[in-house]
Amino acid sequence: MLPHARRIRVNGRELNVLIDGEGPDVLLVHGFPDDHTVWRRQIPALVEAGYRVIAPDTRGCGESEIAPRVADYGIDELVADLVGLLDALGIEKVRLIGHDWGAVQCWQLAIRHPERVERFVALSVGHPIAYSQGGLEQKIRSYYAVLIQLRGLMEFLVVRFNWLLFRWLTGFPEEFPRWKQQLSRAGRLTAGFNYYRANVRLLFEKKYPRVKVPVVGVWSSGDRFLVEKQMLGSAQHCDAGWQYERLDGCNHWLQLSAPDDTNRLLRMHLGGSRRDP
Repeated sequence: MLPHARRIRVNGRELNVLIDGEGPDVLLVHGFPDDHTVWRRQIPALVEAGYRVIAPDTRGCGESEIAPRVADYGIDELVADLVGLLDALGIEKVRLIGHDWGAVQCWQLAIRHPERVERFVALSVGHPIAYSQGGLEQKIRSYYAVLIQLRGLMEFLVVRFNWLLFRWLTGFPEEFPRWKQQLSRAGRLTAGFNYYRANVRLLFEKKYPRVKVPVVGVWSSGDRFLVEKQMLGSAQHCDAGWQYERLDGCNHWLQLSAPDDTNRLLRMHLGGSRRDP
């Protein structure tokens, strides 16, 4: 059972944020269609290992406030939320873990604000240039991002026949009841889709500053959305150290489908716990 989260006002909107534990700060940033509860297998393990965990529901997700416009979900706004959250909590520098859209946000945070990031663990999604250069197979696997651009129509289609299309796209029936409960609430499904709609330009940007913080990339062999190449290619863009870990036999949501292995890797690579010898 996770502890209760609290409300923190960031950039004019309220975010729902779980904070637990004592020690060096670790920021966990979830993706779509998740909220902070996707980390429910990691939070107790990291707290036990001697970290203070900060796990927000990013804007429009979980219990955080919904922003009304598509443009409100642009990457500039999302990164500003993360920086604003650190500021609100008085955190100068953080250990960073992101998954899926959370990893996209965290790559940008590490690129734009390296002074705020101690080290970064990217789950599933690689560096933005490595992703865009992931080859034909990656483009094929990203078909859903194109479908999501069909505003209104995609919202209508994915919920038909007890969310049949959504269940087929995600392929993770064990988590579906949680997603359905969260995304059936007014505005939540559209808010999640707006992450894709507001950031199409990221696919076409070819230049980024070098990453100046240590990065660990973790990819799972059962990921139906992302190819290994886009994670491996991230090494070419990291100047302060790069390590790669592959988890076999688990799906895109490796923190849920392989929690023990994921927790082991996180503890191994985060470093600096108050319980380290």
